[in-house]
Amino acid sequence: MTRVHVDDLNDPRLGPFRNVRDRDARREGTFVAEGVVVLDAVIAGGRHPLESVLVSDRRTAGAAEVLDRVPADVPQYVVPHDLMVELVGFDIHRGLLAVGRRTPSPSLETLLMEVGPAATVLVLEDLTDVDNVGACFRNAACFGAAAVVLTARCGDPLYRKAIRVSAGHAVRLPFYRGGRASDLLSVLDSNGVHSVALCLDEDAGRLRDFRRPTGRLAIWLGTEGKGLTVAARAGAGSRVRIEMAPGVDSLNVAVAGALALYHLCGGPPAGPGGGDR
Repeated sequence: MTRVHVDDLNDPRLGPFRNVRDRDARREGTFVAEGVVVLDAVIAGGRHPLESVLVSDRRTAGAAEVLDRVPADVPQYVVPHDLMVELVGFDIHRGLLAVGRRTPSPSLETLLMEVGPAATVLVLEDLTDVDNVGACFRNAACFGAAAVVLTARCGDPLYRKAIRVSAGHAVRLPFYRGGRASDLLSVLDSNGVHSVALCLDEDAGRLRDFRRPTGRLAIWLGTEGKGLTVAARAGAGSRVRIEMAPGVDSLNVAVAGALALYHLCGGPPAGPGGGDR
């Protein structure tokens, strides 16, 4: 363990943590994890290597169990809390940040080869709100989905806030991000994955009546407001809707996704990451 106390705001070793909020969207090759829960997920997941950790002197005791599991070659910088707030650019209540190295995602074809023969995949089309992206990852992990697939226009699942809202599952659950709905549908279909579009179409079947087909399944969620595009709805093998009370036009996308995942994932997860579901 390399834990170093630093009290100089201009120390170059603190550079990756400077003005975190302003730099989040412009990071290339790295991401920022915030809080003990997320750091624990990065360590346990083993998908993305850590580069460094920054912790407030007020937090070292409370976070000791997780900090002690940080790989020995990863430096941990302990700073006075007031200095940490000034450095990162916002009042960081959790008192802990880590910088991780992004591991390149596999191609969609490779990802589908790695999931099991009865796997459920959650597909997000053009979700730009990172809170919703993070919540969808958390739901996917909770109900045993094997992976998440995102169109290129979706918010970055490794954006700091998305990781935090996902309770760390965005760094643990395999995902692919790229292309348009038509591109993803083509790959899913050619790999024998049945796509189910969650939509508001009046002629769509009711979710409660839909019975999961055998084999692999992709549950499609669209952005709030417009929902799934015409291309996504037309290309899916099935379309289902969630019945709602009169006068209510839609659910939050993450809530709708949770209902669909619960109904279609086929039971409790088999283990970490959802096993072959």
